Amino acid sequence: MAVTAADVKKLRQATDAPMMDCKKALTECDNDFDKAVEFLRERGVAKSAKKADRIAAEGSIGLKISVDNKRATLVEVNSETDFVAQNDGFKDLVSKTVTQAFETESQTVEALRDTEIEGKKFSAYFDESVARIGEKIEVRRIAALSAKENTIVNGYLHSNSRIGVIVAVECDSEKTAQAMIPMAKNVAMHASAMKPTTLSYKDFDRAFVEEETKGRIEAIKKENEELARLKKPLKNIPDFISMCQLTTEVLAKAEENIKKALKEQNKPEKIWDRIVPGQLARYVQDNTSLDKEQALLDQDYVMNDKLTVAQAVDAAAKEIGGTAKIVAFVRLEVGEGLEKKADDFAAEVAAQMA
Repeated sequence: MAVTAADVKKLRQATDAPMMDCKKALTECDNDFDKAVEFLRERGVAKSAKKADRIAAEGSIGLKISVDNKRATLVEVNSETDFVAQNDGFKDLVSKTVTQAFETESQTVEALRDTEIEGKKFSAYFDESVARIGEKIEVRRIAALSAKENTIVNGYLHSNSRIGVIVAVECDSEKTAQAMIPMAKNVAMHASAMKPTTLSYKDFDRAFVEEETKGRIEAIKKENEELARLKKPLKNIPDFISMCQLTTEVLAKAEENIKKALKEQNKPEKIWDRIVPGQLARYVQDNTSLDKEQALLDQDYVMNDKLTVAQAVDAAAKEIGGTAKIVAFVRLEVGEGLEKKADDFAAEVAAQMA
């Protein structure tokens, strides 16, 4: 049976495959529509397999939050190029992927691929979609948070869809929890911009902090050498970089040094109690730079930098007559931790001609 333009159009609408590929599939399969669909699927999967060694470091984050703010899911779907990441077919695939992960409560990529969608394994559905798009695409990560009693979750997806954050806030009552939903989104927006890596300074690995302290102090010393050469003010060299290092003994010694300096300056002892707390707070500020950079609760809140994130959440809860604290967060950014392969176009052409 001769292949008609209408046959090609029907197959193209069903598969999104290029017109010439559709014509070839129908010709190879004696105009059998179902066989042609399978022919294109197998051909597309084979093409995808050839791309397996390529690095997919572009893509998008997908976010899904339940109506009652009790569950939230993030997925990272990677592509090779940003051009494909802007493709409507790719955006639809990301949407379907995060919805599937959310609805099936999948915690891992492997578990997600084993779920069912539209009468088939999600792995088959995903691979067929990838074959139609024609580039290496993969689900890299899934993250989810679920809320217990008196707890809510909320999230934020940046406008470029490359950063997504979900946050869980535990409160004293369900009433407070529901009222804290907007604040939870604000905290997620903060985390999107400020890139925290952990919830609190208490979560830092001690060995990491000690190594980071040495590196940061050496970096400031070298910077001061250059500043001195330029006759510019030198930077203060801290003793520490995290609150986890500021033991009771360390703070007591700092307070002792402050009082010693006040005595040397001939400041009346009767006014020390008005000066010491402020200077001690400054000492803590100067010696917790790692916390300010990487610990969410200890960062200065972007919407009010006079407060830390923890203090801002506490203040928001007090305004509505309750208490609240952030108990978990997840931040995903497209391609973080991946080394994007640099293209050598000349070498690629030479290899193909060899």
